[in-house]
Amino acid sequence: MLEEFCFWQLSGTSWALLAALGLLFLQFLYGNLSLISGETRKEPPGPKRFPLIGNLHVVDLKRLDASLLALSKKYGRVFTVHLGPKKVVVLAGYKVVREALINYAEEFGERDISPLFFDFNKGHGILFSNGDSWKEMRHFALSTLKDFGMGKRMSETKIIEECRCLIEEFEKHKGEPFRNANAVSYAASNIISGIMYGKRFEYSDPAFQEMLAKDHESIRLMGSASILIYNVFPWIGPFLKNWRILMRNLEIRIEDNKNIIADLESSWDPSSCRCFVDVFLNRQLKVEKSEMENSHYHEHNLLNSLMNLFAAGTDTMALTLQWCLLFMAKFPRFQDQVQEELTRVVGSRQVRVEDRKDLPFTDAVIHESQRLCNIVPLIPHKTSQDVTFEGYFIEKDTTVFPLLTSVLFDESEWESPHTFNPHHFLDKEGRFIKRNAFMPFSAGRRACLGESLARMEVFLFFTSLLQHFRFTPPPGVTEDELDLAPVVGLTLSPRPHQLCAVSRQ
Repeated sequence: MLEEFCFWQLSGTSWALLAALGLLFLQFLYGNLSLISGETRKEPPGPKRFPLIGNLHVVDLKRLDASLLALSKKYGRVFTVHLGPKKVVVLAGYKVVREALINYAEEFGERDISPLFFDFNKGHGILFSNGDSWKEMRHFALSTLKDFGMGKRMSETKIIEECRCLIEEFEKHKGEPFRNANAVSYAASNIISGIMYGKRFEYSDPAFQEMLAKDHESIRLMGSASILIYNVFPWIGPFLKNWRILMRNLEIRIEDNKNIIADLESSWDPSSCRCFVDVFLNRQLKVEKSEMENSHYHEHNLLNSLMNLFAAGTDTMALTLQWCLLFMAKFPRFQDQVQEELTRVVGSRQVRVEDRKDLPFTDAVIHESQRLCNIVPLIPHKTSQDVTFEGYFIEKDTTVFPLLTSVLFDESEWESPHTFNPHHFLDKEGRFIKRNAFMPFSAGRRACLGESLARMEVFLFFTSLLQHFRFTPPPGVTEDELDLAPVVGLTLSPRPHQLCAVSRQ
């Protein structure tokens, strides 16, 4: 009775203390589920964070991927970093990234949609969407690209035709120094334009030039420090010049695509599909009225899928080719070997995709160019469920960065990861070899759906140009003076530069 009496006579202060202790105990139990279920809740390590800024004081937003790679040397292959209040788990190194994207594809298969990417896509389209809409649009896009010849002879013919147009454009400069970035972008864009819109554009078309200029500007600004800060603190968007430019560019591109769609609809014949837009319109037509409200085949998905595929199909391909040509001017001995092999195996006829197997050194140079240029260093993922990975517990909806930079420069996978070395892809007999750590297209559920088309494009464009031209620095500039430091945006592009395309004919 005395114990019972003492318990009920506790003061208000004592009750508050007991409540606080109880809350602390519950929090302890929640954070240590192993006491209840036997499961490990050990979370990935990381640098000490501060209120509001998290770990922004220890990362370089001007080159986030390199900064995270440096942190992985201290904190390991799986670690946590806080970008402001946002918690991010970083995966570094080939083995860990591959394990996550391939063997844990479902758990790491969601896309983390930052405030900026939500501004652009509103959860629609292919690149920055999730759930049933993403599954349906990705499946539709992949099947449609294949129907229009992605990776097949039909695409090869179109690419070869565009190669001739690009060669003619280069010939106009008669061996004098010029910037090839625009012409290369126009050529790459025309391949994806043919599939998306059923047409190619003349390189001199001012509307086409402006459209690509806006896309390039947007891709560059997406990776700027101010936009990375916006993704952490989205309320500051309207105060940022770069954010205002991006929103203006978005409005213009939406209007451009609406006009193109309207033109195609005006001459649309459901019995004859000319392009991606026609196939989408046909699919809309087949959707029962009763299903229309829940259908994924609506204007928002069409517009965003078009913009996603057009920008990705243009930018990554164009940048890859620009880097390839810059590397050839930078390392002339490798250019000599490529051209010797092309002359010996192919001669003066047009290179075909089937020649790749007989051009091992050329293929190795292309692969090494893609590895070293590291065009897309990271694209955020998100966990779809709680997962224990590499001994660490990662909660559902956690942002995850599979760091492709750490894969393509993994010192345990590449003999000389920081130098241009085509022998990474050649055996002792000079035969081409595949390397598992070659992952410029990522892997798993979110791997680039246009990989086979991109591989065909870069091979045919590169070999066709190397057949016709020798690429050199401008007069008075040495190979050593060619700068390989990238311009950092959403992708990594070469710094503005000039090269000479000297005819070999």
